Amino acid sequence: MQIFKGESKYLINSKNRAEGFELLSSVNDKSIAAVFFDPQYRGILDKLKYGNEGKSRGKARSSLQQMNEAAIINFINEINRVLKGSGHLFLWVDKFHLCQGVLDWFLETELNLVDMIVWDKGKIGMGYRTRRKSEYLIVFQKSPVRAKSCWTDHAIPDVWEEKADKIHPHSKPVELQKRLIAATTVEGDVVLDPAAGGFSVLTACEQVGGRNFIGGDIAYDEK
Repeated sequence: MQIFKGESKYLINSKNRAEGFELLSSVNDKSIAAVFFDPQYRGILDKLKYGNEGKSRGKARSSLQQMNEAAIINFINEINRVLKGSGHLFLWVDKFHLCQGVLDWFLETELNLVDMIVWDKGKIGMGYRTRRKSEYLIVFQKSPVRAKSCWTDHAIPDVWEEKADKIHPHSKPVELQKRLIAATTVEGDVVLDPAAGGFSVLTACEQVGGRNFIGGDIAYDEK
């Protein structure tokens, strides 16, 4: 299947410097088997009036471009367009958005909430009360919702312990992503990450083998 709508400047199985929405817009309808999406959320920052994460969070995190709710919804609508039927979206969320709820973002889509995984990062983070040690991966499946034929690994626990290599301010667990890719895709399928950060999904695809990756990040330095 042709993945891009026409001749594309983006490369498959490579690290692209790309604005995520522009990259998504270049992809054909119903051509992607799985998407990982890790927005740079503004919600908690606006509530606590941190601005762009504040100097206390470190230069690397403070320099990342934030996404407001409208931008995230636009991304989700495009993800819905490019996903194949019964394909999966793995959406990373923080505690604030988990508690506030994200389902309103999906009202105009065919994406259905089917599961959630808690990632125990193995280290203590920030917090005014309890200290953060986990992140949350909400699993959506595009209609029609099917399990047995579309999710082949039934030994993945819903609490996953893994320390991620700190190659990016928002590094994600490669081993977890490998298991999810292997469980929900087959050889030749394409996995997409429009906000790739440290490109851990690309690493996961390479280690699983037989899967193709499309992704990019606006902050990626090609040098």
